[in-house]
Amino acid sequence: MAEIGKGVTAGKLAINVQKRLTRAQEKVLQKLGKADETRDAAFEEMVANFNKQMAEGTKVQRDLKAYQTAVKTMHDASRRLQDCLADMYEPDWFGKEEMDALVEEMIEKELDYNLEDTDTLWLDYHQNITDKSLQTMDSYLAQFPDIKARIAKRDRKMVDFDSARHHFASLQKGKKKDEAKIAKPAALLEMAAPSWAQGLISAHQVAQTNLSYNQAEEDLGRAQKIFEELNVELQDELPALWDRRVGVYVNTFQSLAGHQEKFHKEMSKLSQDLNDIMTKLEDQRQLNEEANHSQSAATAPKSSVTNGSDGELPPGFLYKVKAIHEYTATDGDELELQIGDIVLVLAFDNPDEQDDGWLMGMKESQWLQNKETSTKGVFPENFTQKV
Repeated sequence: MAEIGKGVTAGKLAINVQKRLTRAQEKVLQKLGKADETRDAAFEEMVANFNKQMAEGTKVQRDLKAYQTAVKTMHDASRRLQDCLADMYEPDWFGKEEMDALVEEMIEKELDYNLEDTDTLWLDYHQNITDKSLQTMDSYLAQFPDIKARIAKRDRKMVDFDSARHHFASLQKGKKKDEAKIAKPAALLEMAAPSWAQGLISAHQVAQTNLSYNQAEEDLGRAQKIFEELNVELQDELPALWDRRVGVYVNTFQSLAGHQEKFHKEMSKLSQDLNDIMTKLEDQRQLNEEANHSQSAATAPKSSVTNGSDGELPPGFLYKVKAIHEYTATDGDELELQIGDIVLVLAFDNPDEQDDGWLMGMKESQWLQNKETSTKGVFPENFTQKV
């Protein structure tokens, strides 16, 4: 409450206190059903829409800020991951120079605060979220507090209007009774007064009654005018604000989607280059493994193939594959596969019998168990991958 002497006089303070007491009394009477309340179903629906609109807009704003924070976090995490890749990539691995150049490019595009002329993808993406989508929502929501305050003021003025209306109606009802009482002496003072004095007393009472009635009528007119002015303004603004929500959401998410598309399109190019290098590195690893295995098999003593140890391999062994799809045998010479089976690929006894896309082999588990090749069969090559 404001202190007296600091912009608020004692008279104004008393008026404000009286207003609050009168409003409180009026609301109590309305809740008890002893006084009717001005109701406007259409306006109440507008207010419900306003509250819904404000809640939804606030949620979009909050989630946009969370998304913006997540982009910054992902930005930092991506840079650290690229640094890690550059550090652990060994010099003799395939594409070392290409990898270093790619990582440098990705880091430069992701986080280069010192190069003012560099159009960094992450920073540009983050800034566009702030400048376009988030600021649109901030500006949109900035108007809600003022309108909310005016709705609350309109509700208070409606209570003042109802109170003035009820007070005036009460005086109207009592006016005739007062006039009837004034017409004949009702008090001891009037009975004791001489006849000429009784007329003066009656005239005074009539004047007092008319003064109260006129004051109440004036108060009612003033309260009604204030309420209706606020009411009309809000009835114009609330539907217009409700309709604007569609355009705001379209602009916000259309802008966000556009910047997302641009960002991911540029980053996908770099990601594809990285994937190509990793694919070539894996191919190199498999080639080296096969070469090392062939060299070991060529230089190993013959006894190592026939001594029954775990390293023993069937005659005609070429390489191993792993089943990546199930295959049901449809003929007696076919090998049935389950996902994950390790198959030892064998050379055909007669190369002319090999059909395109088909391999000869047997499951490693059966070989280790029986050490004989009677369970071998043909199977589709594209159902497997080299290991």
